[in-house]
Amino acid sequence: MDPHVFAELTDRARGLAVPGTRRVLGLAGAPGAGKSTLAARLADRLGGLAALVPMDGFHLAAAELHRLGRAGRKGAPDTFDAAGYAALLTRLRAAEPGTVVYAPAFDRALEEPVAGSIPVGPDVPLVITEGNYLLHDDGPWAAVRPLLDEVWFLELDDRHRVHRLVERHVRFGKDRSHAERWVSESDEANARLVATGRGRADLVVRTD
Repeated sequence: MDPHVFAELTDRARGLAVPGTRRVLGLAGAPGAGKSTLAARLADRLGGLAALVPMDGFHLAAAELHRLGRAGRKGAPDTFDAAGYAALLTRLRAAEPGTVVYAPAFDRALEEPVAGSIPVGPDVPLVITEGNYLLHDDGPWAAVRPLLDEVWFLELDDRHRVHRLVERHVRFGKDRSHAERWVSESDEANARLVATGRGRADLVVRTD
């Protein structure tokens, strides 16, 4: 990302981080668009003003996906606990003095969510959350957008995004042919669904 663009985004995020308040900034976009990278960079640059709480901590566990017959569609909207994610966002918005809220994370090496991994102190003014379905308006996902003060939609050229996705799957243990098939059949179906929410974003960011 161009350093000037990143500086402008940092300034915009810093404008949301007002001590004494609690706001939530969402980064949405297709798989591989750069959401987690930008969210981590923003949180690092803002230091104690921001906490990063990814949506991916609400993946259903592998055993539950197998029970439901959804393991082959992992990453689709119904393979997350969307209502649980909305409940956490509600709790994060209503910061209570003296109370630390613990959020789950997603361990890519294990391919499993891990509860109680991310502490969010009551004095942190900005929570940054990122994920595919922040702008999805179907079923329990419809409750998410009203809980976000701003949502930025991240876009990356499809060729580069798909290459990045394949390489990520390979890095975390899939053989290349499996990774390419998974991206083509699963990730790209999810990307097309995510794209329908673009018009509900406050800002569109090119991550090339």
